[in-house]
Amino acid sequence: MAFTYAAGKPAGKHRRPSRMQRTSARAAGVVALTTTGVMATVASSPAFAAEPAPAQTALIPVVTGDDVADQIDNQVMAQKEAAFEEAAREAAAKKAAEEREARARAAREAERKRLNTFVMPISGSYVSTGYQASSSLWSSGSHTGVDFHASSGTSVHAVGMGTVVEAGWGGAYGNQIVIKMNDGTYTQYGHLSSIGVSVGQQVTPGQQIGLSGATGNVTGAHLHFEARTTAEYGSDLDPVAYLRSHGVNL
Repeated sequence: MAFTYAAGKPAGKHRRPSRMQRTSARAAGVVALTTTGVMATVASSPAFAAEPAPAQTALIPVVTGDDVADQIDNQVMAQKEAAFEEAAREAAAKKAAEEREARARAAREAERKRLNTFVMPISGSYVSTGYQASSSLWSSGSHTGVDFHASSGTSVHAVGMGTVVEAGWGGAYGNQIVIKMNDGTYTQYGHLSSIGVSVGQQVTPGQQIGLSGATGNVTGAHLHFEARTTAEYGSDLDPVAYLRSHGVNL
């Protein structure tokens, strides 16, 4: 029996298909299965079901691009809100500080005005005997101050801010107080029934310094008030003009 050789190799010898051949065969088989409708049936079987998406597994956590973008957006929004709240707090604190400073300035200004204000020595009173009135009752022959109408025990006030330089018995003036005012002038309060301040004490406008009375050389209760250039008798000024020059309406 005769044998036929091809390319020097036995005709009956079988060789393993090459990789390209195997791939081609599988492709051809898939095409055939798809054509006959078998591929659809196989694909629907549980054995060939699609594997779960990586994001659904518990083994490998996955962060998608949308998740990262959302986190960034949330962080930016939180930072903006925090910056806005901080700016609002700073603005509120600044406003509160400005309001406190404005109130403090107003209070200081009000206190300055109060301390520079002059008032009546007897509230709601009037002059019963004028300045330089003539009478034998006074050793100089004329009145060196003015008398304010007041019953005994009426509150007597410092007319302005100053320092007490005399407080006690003053002879014909009875119980008296002399105050050196902040502007360098002096005021005197005579015939008091009681004295409520002491030498060296600071007094403010309207502060009660004693009570009116009828001590010393008097014919009845009243307040004798003088304005002076010094603390001594004989340096008197017109008390009404003095008070009016300091804004007192009388």
